[in-house]
Amino acid sequence: MFFKSSRLKFVFISDTHSKHHSIKIPKADVLIHAGDVSQRGKKEEVIDFLQWFSKQKIQHKIFIAGNHDFFFEHASKEEIRSIIPENVIYLNDSETRINGIKIWGSPVTPWFFNWAFNKKRGEEIRKHWDLIPADTDILVTHGPAYGFLDAISNEQHVGCQDLLRRVLIVKPKIHVCGHIHESFGSIRRSEIQFINASQVDELYQLVNAPVVHILQP
Repeated sequence: MFFKSSRLKFVFISDTHSKHHSIKIPKADVLIHAGDVSQRGKKEEVIDFLQWFSKQKIQHKIFIAGNHDFFFEHASKEEIRSIIPENVIYLNDSETRINGIKIWGSPVTPWFFNWAFNKKRGEEIRKHWDLIPADTDILVTHGPAYGFLDAISNEQHVGCQDLLRRVLIVKPKIHVCGHIHESFGSIRRSEIQFINASQVDELYQLVNAPVVHILQP
């Protein structure tokens, strides 16, 4: 079902919040950013990120937006396409394939203080998760699934229950997210590798290293 080629080395990052120039990206085949590339969501911040991202010496570079990235929610598709470098893939409830590996990305998160790409829990957000194809190998969402690397500082779980239901149906090899800075890390459950790749902590200090994961054929 899955890998038609030799193993691939992935690097996952998220929540760089315009601090990308201070991040050292390890050598890899695929680089994936799970959203919040900017701090205020301004076009100039996004362009600066994209210039940096496109220069990384990794063949495949993929990213989604996050709740801080207002530009991607407000700009037209044409304007967004005009600033995306040719060697960068942007996903918004959409997919791409790398060597037969299907990667699906979505910026959507449960409603919280009217940030970008917020959707109300329940039917509204469920419509987005229902779009995730059943044969997805790597799922990239900005927010975490409920109970998996989604705890804030008071240990309350704030992830999306509807996303969790879909993840357990689809069973991707990897589900990578960010958003909840305090829950950086990686765990394996139900044959799924859950990764929270947030680079900053709850004080927006750059403290975490990129997450490296190798997919075997």
